[in-house]
Amino acid sequence: MALRRPSLSFLLASGCGLALVLWLAFGDLQRFRAEAPPADPLTVDPLPRVEVRESLQKAYRPSLIAQGQLTPWHEVELRARASGQIESLAVEVGQDVEAGDLLFRLDQEELPAQLERAKAELELARAELSGAESLRERNLVSRTELLRLASGVAQAVAEVESLRQTLSHTRPRAPFSGRLDRLDVEVGDVLQSGESYALLIEDRQLKARAFVSQRDVLGLTPGLEVRLTLLDGSQLSGELTHVASRGDPDTRTFSIEARVDNPDRRRLGGASATLDILLPERQAHSLSPALLVLDNAGRLGVKTLDDQDRVEFQHVKLLSANDQQAWVTGLPERVRLITLGGGFVESGELVEAVPVAPDSSPTKGATTLANGSLPNTDVSDDSASKGR
Repeated sequence: MALRRPSLSFLLASGCGLALVLWLAFGDLQRFRAEAPPADPLTVDPLPRVEVRESLQKAYRPSLIAQGQLTPWHEVELRARASGQIESLAVEVGQDVEAGDLLFRLDQEELPAQLERAKAELELARAELSGAESLRERNLVSRTELLRLASGVAQAVAEVESLRQTLSHTRPRAPFSGRLDRLDVEVGDVLQSGESYALLIEDRQLKARAFVSQRDVLGLTPGLEVRLTLLDGSQLSGELTHVASRGDPDTRTFSIEARVDNPDRRRLGGASATLDILLPERQAHSLSPALLVLDNAGRLGVKTLDDQDRVEFQHVKLLSANDQQAWVTGLPERVRLITLGGGFVESGELVEAVPVAPDSSPTKGATTLANGSLPNTDVSDDSASKGR
């Protein structure tokens, strides 16, 4: 019987099967190659990205806040320097007076007569001395007698001056320009020498007194500008005039005084006020408080980038801060601050820097309280250590 020739479909199926076996065999061998296939370049991890802002030092004018009290620039308790009955008053309580204005008149009694008698005795003493000097030239008077007569002249001069002074004390005058804040006498009252009769104040200028901590006093010098805010919100300007050299032994605070202009002569003696002392200007960096971080030693600093885009941690000194702005020193004049992403990178790490526009917010002076604290400071250890 003759053999049947294989059909075309059988041959095609056999060829496909053989090709499949060969493909599977070579595919398995591919896994056992001695060298691994090259890595896909697209699988390399990219550099971490951080936002960076260039920061420049700015002129920084801090201020120190202290609570104080206002008193008149001059305040004098006027006292009688002669005894007598008041004949008339030349002023009224509350009246403004100028230096040298007459306040009242005392009954002079026998003082004018005593003065005239003293003047006559002085003339006699001078005449006796003059005659003795002529006789002395002819050696008719001893030197001792001449000295006695000269002493009599001196005593007579002193008596005249004393009576003149006593008479002037019966006409007391204002020692300086001001306002008669109190007047305790009336016509007919009898005053004794040394007795108080009025209170004179000078309120065209005021004296502001306050206390500052032993840390803050080191930055204060006379001449600094002072701005005062009163309870009604109005403001006055002045100048620091005195800083105590010795602190209070109980509170360890130092007394300060400022001269304050009061052109409207407002009645502010004894009133409370808030003193805003403008401290000397210095150079510092302004940044967000959220950028402040702590290193492992607990030191405050910020994260920056060098010229090769590597992360650096730079220590800073916090001058002042509030919830929106912090002022620090310790950085170079120009620095690249990491403003976003700093919490995910470490010092020495290479990053991809994404520049952001410099901060264009206006520069403002910062404030420190007189007890050494910073007002509205929200930079706590927990929030500062997290960074951004």
